[in-house]
Amino acid sequence: MNNELGLFVDETEIENTSQSENVELPTYTARDLDSYPRAIQKETMRRVRILKWFEQRLVGGWTEKNLKPLIPKATQELTTDIPTARTLASWWRLYFNSDYQLQSLIPKHHFKGNSSKRFTKSDELFFEQAIDRFLVKEKTSVAHVYQYYCDSIRLKNKSLVSGKIKKLSERAFYKRIEKMPQYDVMVARYGKYRADIEFNAIDGHLPPQRVLERVEIDHTPMDLILIDDELLVPLGRPYLTLLIDSLSRCVVGFYFGFKEPGYESTRKALMNALIPKGYIKDKFPDIVNDWPCSGKMEQLIVDNGAEFWSNSLEQTCLEVGINVQYNPIKKPWLKPLVERFFGTVNKKFLMNIPGKTFSNLMERYDYNPAKDAVLRFSTFNMLFHKWIVDVYHQEPDSRKRFIPALSWRKGLGNLPPVQYVEHEAAKIEIVMGIKARRTHRRGGINIHCLRYDSEELAHYRISSRQRGAGNYELIVKTNPDDLSFINVYLDEEQQYLKVPCIDPIGYTKGLSLFQHQINLRLHRDFISRNVDLDGLAEARMFIHNRIESETDDIKNMSPKKSVKGMSKLAKYKGVASDSSGTVIPDKAPQVEMKRLNKPELNEPDNDDWDDLVSDLEAY
Repeated sequence: MNNELGLFVDETEIENTSQSENVELPTYTARDLDSYPRAIQKETMRRVRILKWFEQRLVGGWTEKNLKPLIPKATQELTTDIPTARTLASWWRLYFNSDYQLQSLIPKHHFKGNSSKRFTKSDELFFEQAIDRFLVKEKTSVAHVYQYYCDSIRLKNKSLVSGKIKKLSERAFYKRIEKMPQYDVMVARYGKYRADIEFNAIDGHLPPQRVLERVEIDHTPMDLILIDDELLVPLGRPYLTLLIDSLSRCVVGFYFGFKEPGYESTRKALMNALIPKGYIKDKFPDIVNDWPCSGKMEQLIVDNGAEFWSNSLEQTCLEVGINVQYNPIKKPWLKPLVERFFGTVNKKFLMNIPGKTFSNLMERYDYNPAKDAVLRFSTFNMLFHKWIVDVYHQEPDSRKRFIPALSWRKGLGNLPPVQYVEHEAAKIEIVMGIKARRTHRRGGINIHCLRYDSEELAHYRISSRQRGAGNYELIVKTNPDDLSFINVYLDEEQQYLKVPCIDPIGYTKGLSLFQHQINLRLHRDFISRNVDLDGLAEARMFIHNRIESETDDIKNMSPKKSVKGMSKLAKYKGVASDSSGTVIPDKAPQVEMKRLNKPELNEPDNDDWDDLVSDLEAY
């Protein structure tokens, strides 16, 4: 590889390339849901929708008694096949025990081994009868229930001539008992009160008990006009996307910019909330306190904005273990903290900043915010960070009930939120990236009118071809903030590979997808402005008319027989773009002297042409 030019050697020469001493190791990342086949993605999201539907309507535990009455209604409303109550309970147990990780619901078809059933439906019937004797207030032992199960099958087999029923072994029977939802078992055997105490079950919408248990998110245009850092001209009003913790009232993340609210602003605000904010001390040294608010949130409360209903947001949140809860339409009071915080920002932070626009038109009078705006964008960014960390988090509320920073520290004592380590943060960036499928061919992968390739990807391409695979599509994830690389999912490795951009060299450093799209549009506009459309139209019309004229001339000429060897004659004469266009010589050859006595002929006889061609071939 030529490191200076950023070009790659031919793939046939890769094996002979010497290894450098300071070679940067390839970056691999674990797979996400997008890397599975489309059918598995759809089935996983179907299971999530089914569980969400039952979770909102279920009264009590995930027992067969509570689930069965809801199955017909679920089938009608969700317009999909609903599994049995036992399967639903199994799905919920996997989803709950994994801390609501989306991958817990992925069908494990690739892990399946022996596909033959351990028991038939008749076996299942006897097992369910045994379970009915186990889930009773008398608290029958498992050994007694297994004996009942064996006796029932033995008596049934006595009446069967063929097709004897095979019972489960004692070990297999005990394992199936252990896999049952333990909360449901305790409810049946000891009562709901004892089960609630044992499992700390909480029904209803109670106040949160842990930090990041419930987080609200929303957008708002800020009542402020900012100016450019260098040009000092007004840029307009930025949009603020902010997340706030319901227990501590701490701001856990935000993002503001001039693009309208959408998935991109939501994605960046979520990234700011999930990942530890180590950039604070380096980027803003004037900030005194720490901003410890980060980690995996349990519930994300959103309204019914279009950006919150996108499949990308829902799948992204579910994959990182965040449950998205949608508020009913036109009921913002169910998401009060973030709405109240926006008012606090306007009243306590923006009040004295030049360039404030005022929400109420009657408050402006003769004040011109665009003219009076004097705050640079970078200065406002620093001040907003400092106000949140050193002011809002440190001062009590108006009724002296709590201090956000102190409430956060107390909430950590109950149950600290899960923190994302460095490699998990890298995976979150991939999960939240823009997904696409691109053909993997010689030269790398082309996407966004750019080319991406690396030695590792080239080696993978060679090994794929050795296995007989030609050009095929791969899943590609793009970070919209940085086009200098993409993450490519390698099917055989079952992980993502970070692949750099190699064309054009240096162009994508610090370049966002939005900037690149604007650059492409400007380039197309430049090309369009420099095209002589009138000249092109005249040239195309001239070509069209000349072809028609030539066609008419040929048709009106006397018909001629096809002559053999004309291509050789044209080669001999040198018919080409820089010379003559006919095989007729400038001076008539000696063979044409015969025509002097035949003035009625305008062309040589075919016999004469045949003689000439024969002479050329003989030569």
